[in-house]
Amino acid sequence: MPPAPLRTRQSRRDAALGRFAARRYGLRGTWSLHRHALGADLLRAPLNVMLAPVALLMQLMAWVLGRLGAARAGAWLRSRRVFLRSDVSRQIEDDLSALITQLQAEGLGPDAAPAQIETALRRHAETRNAVAEITTSLIVLGLGLALFHRATPGMISLAGPMAQMRAHGAAVRDFALGDTLGRAWYWAFPVEISPLAIVATGLALAVAGSLITTFAGLIADPVQLWTGIHRRRLSRLMAGLDRGTDSTAPEPEHLMARAGDLADTLSIIWRSWRG
Repeated sequence: MPPAPLRTRQSRRDAALGRFAARRYGLRGTWSLHRHALGADLLRAPLNVMLAPVALLMQLMAWVLGRLGAARAGAWLRSRRVFLRSDVSRQIEDDLSALITQLQAEGLGPDAAPAQIETALRRHAETRNAVAEITTSLIVLGLGLALFHRATPGMISLAGPMAQMRAHGAAVRDFALGDTLGRAWYWAFPVEISPLAIVATGLALAVAGSLITTFAGLIADPVQLWTGIHRRRLSRLMAGLDRGTDSTAPEPEHLMARAGDLADTLSIIWRSWRG
């Protein structure tokens, strides 16, 4: 089949990408996609959340090496797979691989090496995971504002108030003179919380947060579809494969996902410094 005319090639590809995004990331598509998470992904999720800062650090180091002229070392570091490959990510990569094969058969696909396509698809799936982390951070922030009237950009800052609430509730229930007097007593004399209780609460919240992240795409995918973000991300992926270049800079979604962790850590340091 002869290649599509230059004037219509991009529009035809954009239409195919739009159809793929609607089918894969719409309400029905994302529900179908997340059925793959009901299994080993529930065990991989906490580990992948813990590995996320390591992955970002490696991307930043690869970018620095590229800027310093060590392109080969940067490319090698950037090609390392840090995350445990989830079933959801595998499905996304397989679907995108099939899409590219179809586009190539129609004369609309990128003429890129298989290894380059594989790397680009992996990074695309990881970027989508970073958006799921951002969604979880927004949920945690909203929970902190609703329950404690405090900005909680991450699980660390939520652990203290949550441990305090649990300890207060338990103390009121166990108060010898009843709940009403118990609430009055512990309002005047707040319950003291051990550091171990805060750590245990933080660990429990971290596990819960990783599970929320696993299914956060149920919210994030349709929103990104309706706002056109998914289609534009797919267009950038194809454009990069067309150029035969692989951007060395980390995707902004990864930086935004880690911004919540950084704000969380800084808020803890600030409160500790103020005593």
